[in-house]
Amino acid sequence: MRYEVLGPLRVVDGDESSTISARKIETVLAVLLIRCDQVVALDRLIDEIWDDAPPRRAVAGLHVYISQVRKFLSRPGREDNPIVTQAPGYLLRRGDAEIDFPLFLDAAERGRALMRDRRFEEAVACLEAALGLWRGPVLGDLRSGPIIEGFVTWLTEARLESLELLIEGCLRLGRHREVIGRLHSLVAENPLRETYYRQLMLALYRSERRADALRVYQAARTMLREELGLEPCRALRDLQQAILTADQRLDLRAAS
Repeated sequence: MRYEVLGPLRVVDGDESSTISARKIETVLAVLLIRCDQVVALDRLIDEIWDDAPPRRAVAGLHVYISQVRKFLSRPGREDNPIVTQAPGYLLRRGDAEIDFPLFLDAAERGRALMRDRRFEEAVACLEAALGLWRGPVLGDLRSGPIIEGFVTWLTEARLESLELLIEGCLRLGRHREVIGRLHSLVAENPLRETYYRQLMLALYRSERRADALRVYQAARTMLREELGLEPCRALRDLQQAILTADQRLDLRAAS
């Protein structure tokens, strides 16, 4: 069995995948997966499901949802259910099942280590594999209380950092033309993330598109001033000046 949260929540068993359509039941399973092999107290689960306005019979309702999750995870020929009652709440035992987000985090960390060792080909392959586990936004459009919100924010940031590393590895390998389209999309999706502007400027410059690189800087400056009242960071300003003067240190050989 494999649990997947890097996209809409689903459970894959062999060739079959299944999802939960009921929002509150899906929330319960998501929280137990996030805290896999850890006890989640009843009050934490109630907060995730109903926030600050639980119904009078919230505990009874939660027991019903737990029963539904157990039913959803039960499989023919398997006596033990992964959902276990343990004071002061419940836990999901991982057992021999896979969960996609630890696989992503492990692969991303290996990619980071390979980048530090300047093994760029291996790092890019590892990071591509890590990012290939994603099927969409974390848990799809499921949003709830602090456990799920914090988890979504954490993993989303980890993905963006992995993308930065991946692009950096590609630039180190001279694949600047290959990443331009991807960087345009990343800039559009993350207009306040200055690293992607810097990487796009460098990729364009190395692709003999100096004017386009400078236009990206102006777009970044306009966005940051209008949204935050800030000037671009020093790295962006320095890169603009280096492009204006055709600084040889921007060339791939010099950067290597």
